[in-house]
Amino acid sequence: MRVVIVAVGKPREAALAAAITEYETRAARYWPLDVYEVREEGARGTPPAQVRDREGERLLARVPAGADVIACDAGGDAMRSEAFAEWLQRKRESARSVALLIGGAFGLSDAVLSQAKSRLAVAPWTLPHELARLVLAEQLYRAGTIIRGEPYHK
Repeated sequence: MRVVIVAVGKPREAALAAAITEYETRAARYWPLDVYEVREEGARGTPPAQVRDREGERLLARVPAGADVIACDAGGDAMRSEAFAEWLQRKRESARSVALLIGGAFGLSDAVLSQAKSRLAVAPWTLPHELARLVLAEQLYRAGTIIRGEPYHK
């Protein structure tokens, strides 16, 4: 199974970008991982729904054919790390690819949410999309260590 992260925008702060890269690199030791960044829509003078729609089109365009679309959404299913690891393991056995989509400042479009097989809460709070990407990458890495019984997860 291939894990695909599709996120709106590039991390703006160097330290945050470095942390994201570090955890995505670590996660790639456990899961074949592709990461795609799509252009963030300019929001000045544009209604939020239109921003979401345009970004949603870009996100969906990067989803591999046949992949299970998972929307990272604060209203989604919250899982402890162990449950997330089990969920990924089940996906590994049943899906060819899983595409985890992270929206921009205004969230995900209705089109993305309607195509999502499920919704995953990265945190119980609303997070900036760069921080959501870091948390997701860390949890992908942690899930790999849990499945292999490695000491990172305590």
